[in-house]
This record gives sequence, C-alpha cells and structure tokens, in this order.
Amino acid sequence: MLSYIIRRLLLIIPTLWAIITINFFIVQIAPGGPVDQAIAEAQGLGGGGAMLERIAGSGNSDRVAAAAARNQGDGSYRGSRGLDPEVIAEIEARYGFDKPIGTRYLEMLKNYATFNFGDSLFRGRPVLTLIAERLSVSVSIGLWSTLIIYLVSIPLGIRKAVRNGSTFDTWTSTAVVLGNAIPSFLFAVLLIVLFCGGSYLKLFPLRGLASADAASFSLPHRILDYLWHIFLPVLTMVIGGFASLTMLTKNSFLDEIHKQYVFTARAKGLAEKSILLGHVFRNAMLIVIAGFPAAFIAMFFSGSVLIEVIFSLNGLGLLGFEATLQRDYPVIFSTLYIFTLLGLLLSLLSDLMYTIVDPRIDFEARQ
Repeated sequence: MLSYIIRRLLLIIPTLWAIITINFFIVQIAPGGPVDQAIAEAQGLGGGGAMLERIAGSGNSDRVAAAAARNQGDGSYRGSRGLDPEVIAEIEARYGFDKPIGTRYLEMLKNYATFNFGDSLFRGRPVLTLIAERLSVSVSIGLWSTLIIYLVSIPLGIRKAVRNGSTFDTWTSTAVVLGNAIPSFLFAVLLIVLFCGGSYLKLFPLRGLASADAASFSLPHRILDYLWHIFLPVLTMVIGGFASLTMLTKNSFLDEIHKQYVFTARAKGLAEKSILLGHVFRNAMLIVIAGFPAAFIAMFFSGSVLIEVIFSLNGLGLLGFEATLQRDYPVIFSTLYIFTLLGLLLSLLSDLMYTIVDPRIDFEARQ
C-alpha cells in the first residue's frame, strides 16, 4: 500500500504540470488581458490621467500627464487617440508582459514549485494572503453543506431501499427530484426575496457571515450570529444535493439486499436489523462513504461561486470570479494550482477511504 501511495503522489507532479501548462497558454493568448484592460480604462473608461499615473508611477508624472491630456482632449471618445509607446511599455512592464511568453512560463513554474504565487495585479496584495482570508468562508459553506447532505441522504436512501415501491418511496423520490431540478441561484434569489427584507419577511441577513459588531458579542452569541448568517447560503447549496446521493444510497442497498449472502443470513434466523447494519451496510456504503472527499471538493469548488456572489460572501468562489473578469493572472493560476493540488490529494484520500471502509480492497495487489 505504501508503494501505491508513493506512486500516486509522484503522479501528482506531471498532472499539475499539464493542467497549469494548458491553462497558462490558453489564457495568455486570450484577448482582454490585464494590459488591454489597463489601456482601455486609461483611454476610454474614465480612468484618464489618474489611471495612467497609477500605472506608470510617480517617477514618470510629466510624460503621464501629457499622455492624459492628449487622451482627454475635447471630450470626444478617448479610445481613438492612443497612448505613447513608452507609457504602454511601462504598463506592460508593470504587469510582467515585457518578457517573452516562454520566460514568463518558466518563471511561473519555478515560483509555483516553491509556492511563491506573487502579488495580485489589481489588489496589490500577496495572493496567498487573499486566499487565506477567504478560505474560511468557502470551507464553511462547503463543509456544512456536504455534512448535511450526507446526514440526510444516507438515512433517507436506506429507508427508501427498505420500503422500496411504497408511498413513502414515491413521495420522497418526487421531493428530491424536484429539489434537484430547481437551479440553486434561482432558489437563492427566492429566499432573499422572501426572508431577507425584500417584499415579504426580514428574518435573515442579506450578506456576510457575521454582523458588523460581532466582535463585541459573547462566544455563544457569535456562534448563533454565524449560524444565522450561514443558514440561507447552506440551505441553497443542499436543496439540490440530496437527489444523487439519496438515489445512490437506495440503489446500493437494493443491490446488496438481493444478493445471496442476505438470503443466507435470513435463512439462519438473523434479525432484519442485524442483517442490514452488520452485513448490508458496509458493502452498500462503500461507494457512498469513500466518495465523501470527492463530494466535498466538488461542493467546495464548483457549487459556491453563484451563491457567494448572490449572498455577498467573500469566499474563494467570488475571488476567482472577480479575478477571471479582471484577468488577474496570479490569482487565477494560483487558485487553479491550489485547487488542483487539493483535488488530487483528496482523490488519493478517496482511494484510502475504500480500504478503510472495506479492508478487503487492496490497490497494491491490483497493480
């Protein structure tokens, strides 16, 4: 098993390299990069001399002022007037685009190998600091959502398997399928309208995970305030997450219940509860429990972007969304690198969970 783990860890290196390399060159050749955005803002979006001053630096204020004056002119469209080549060169140097693409690529690989992600182009702060500040928000939403989905779906799926074809099975299947059919962003907007001071009730806060004066609260009060703020975002995340796990649990149990060893256990006179918990559960739950790390990482990465935007939560989803719009390459590639690394490690953890749930599984013997 140790050699299998080592091989999987070594496989992470080329996988990371391939993903980062492909995304690097795709993003680099895409139009609308940070240099284009800076030039467009300086020329035609109201930035004017102030924008150029911020980009070029105070040491070049005379040339910047002249360029700004030429761009402002008589108030007509400034995008057609252009900038001095020296100013454009300084913009490119500020964002690191004065170097060939191959040099930038090699520097990125060297820095990322040592977890040196640099500073954000538009926020002027270290990328790791930005990620650390917002990590807790995304982890809170992803962890609570995944736990609630598992705690509800597994007992519900077992109950549906035991009572397969009953009225309970039919109605619960209808409920979870309808919940899965509702888009999460639409459900989030509905909750805001109904319960966040829209046209109806004002029972929950509209944004954030804590009140403005939460620092002065006692510990129990802070916990209640946190739960009050996170209730609607988590409810939005979990409402559509029950269907797949519930049906997976039900089908796994149904498949195991009809196997020969269950009939043999019943013939020996074992109680039904003992059969379900002592024999069926371990086999049926293998794929469900072992998939927990993958389910969490999927909820953590892909499910929270729109929710964070709608509920104004400063998490990693919102950070990545804003970085993509701004073409903030250090933030884009750093989050991609970290997310990919976590995903690969959790994939390995999923394999290890299989051996924990069922020791009969030996990945080393399958090599």
